[in-house]
Amino acid sequence: MSNISPSKDTIQKDLADFKPSNAYWAETHEIENMPSALENYNLYEQDQALKDSVQENGGQWAEDDLLRLGALCGSEEIITWGVQANENKPTLHTHKRNGERIDEVRFHPAYHQLMDLSMREGIHSSHWLDPKAGAHVARAAKSYLMAQVEAGHGCPITMTSAAIPTLKRQPGLYKEWAGKVMHQSYDPRNISHELKDSVTIGMAMTEKQGGSDVQANSTRAFPIGKSGAGQVYELVGHKYFVSAPMSDAFLMLAQTDVGLSCFLVPRWRPDGTKNPLQVQCLKNKMGNVSNASSETELRGAVGWMVGEDGRGVSAILEMVAMTRFDCMIGSSGLMRQGVAQITHYCSQRSAFGKPLTKQPLMQNVLADLILENEASIAFSMRLARSLDQSSQMIQEKHLVRMGTAIGKYWICKRTPGHVYEAMECIGGSGVMEDSIMPRLFRESPINTIWEGSGNVQCLDMIRAMNRSPESLDAFMNEVHLAEGKHTLMDKALSDLKAELTDTSDIEYRSRRIVEKMALTIQASTLLQYGNAEVADAYCQARLNGSNQGWVYGTLPKGIDCASLIERAKPS
Repeated sequence: MSNISPSKDTIQKDLADFKPSNAYWAETHEIENMPSALENYNLYEQDQALKDSVQENGGQWAEDDLLRLGALCGSEEIITWGVQANENKPTLHTHKRNGERIDEVRFHPAYHQLMDLSMREGIHSSHWLDPKAGAHVARAAKSYLMAQVEAGHGCPITMTSAAIPTLKRQPGLYKEWAGKVMHQSYDPRNISHELKDSVTIGMAMTEKQGGSDVQANSTRAFPIGKSGAGQVYELVGHKYFVSAPMSDAFLMLAQTDVGLSCFLVPRWRPDGTKNPLQVQCLKNKMGNVSNASSETELRGAVGWMVGEDGRGVSAILEMVAMTRFDCMIGSSGLMRQGVAQITHYCSQRSAFGKPLTKQPLMQNVLADLILENEASIAFSMRLARSLDQSSQMIQEKHLVRMGTAIGKYWICKRTPGHVYEAMECIGGSGVMEDSIMPRLFRESPINTIWEGSGNVQCLDMIRAMNRSPESLDAFMNEVHLAEGKHTLMDKALSDLKAELTDTSDIEYRSRRIVEKMALTIQASTLLQYGNAEVADAYCQARLNGSNQGWVYGTLPKGIDCASLIERAKPS
């Protein structure tokens, strides 16, 4: 039996009189039950938790400014900048065509637009230029808003801000650099800082053989003339992680004959020649991809000692203390953006006959995520108030010392699980790359690891207890202000005292201790300064051991989830 295909003429004849009936190919792509994109809204105006925290901590004078920035951050244009900056990674160009070494990192224009916006807003400097009551609070609120748009560019903004306390250790360098560091403009050109009105500052501590153990650093510093504070040195070595290698100068650690010391190393020498900071490669990071990190060789790079010889760790830790606080703010911002996305989505998406926000199990998950975010921003802004008051009130200074280690550990560590759960609320659409959720997820572990991992923060808490017991006293005094406001809070205080009294195996138990301290101070902050309904729900959810679940969405009975969702949902 043979297979004979119909001829072309036969096919054309059969189709000549064909008329489609439309019976089988009616419109199949009607868009329904699909939430609109979250854009063109005001990030500040529609964030009641943030507004409450700003008000309670002395930043109410900045309300109009925050409303203005909130509208910008929620606009389609600036949201698009965040997308473009992450879709187009920075590239390294080590040489010009003629062979001249330039070590230039190039970025998409959107990255520069974000940097320009943040620096014009003074996120790197307003709290230093005008250190009035609430200055750190207002600045932290702005940083929180910008983190929701794009987190990567926040790295150089944070380091530039945090460099000021360290530079103050060396008056001559401070006089030369501070005006440019705090200037509210942005100049990305790869030229000498002497030709610029504004500069950015990076950081270079880590070496591959030591990691967090900076005492193992092998980079050497050799005095060109005199040695000691403020003197010029040549640095030779390899830095495994250089944060923001496009910065105009870097604070870094190197060994002298006395010990590990801190140096300010510019990209260009005073004579206008390029300083031999040779970028070997850019790091291929899972997140924070809009920002560059690099491996860099120092081949006789000129730098100036900051602070005492051999006291480099002490000098640079003043910078690190500020960057750790910004990690708390940044992670809280990621949580908030996740909450905004899911409450917006779930209020417009229906399943099984009703909106997701009306379904009890989803309400439990959403409310749990909301509580975590509200507690994180409340505690972070309370510490911002401490930063404002630390120069006048010693107890507030001590609270910053202890609270930053605890907050950096807890808030940053809670964020990856928080963002993951938010992705799950959205479902399959939440893992698509045209959604913001994958970016939030990739970004979420960064703050946990950078500026000292979880173990480093726990050890820092122990160090603070031993070297400055006043910091523990300040912490306990703060949490005790909520004593008597909730039965579960009183029980948590009693349990924490017992935990802290037992000093045996304290390093082994330190994660457990820091967790208890974090939960207690977050509850205390909400009870003292937060929304009463939120505070009660948090205590029930986080301080009652019998109700604590391993995942989000395990809130106990009796919590008004619908009210919490309505409070958090952007209009």
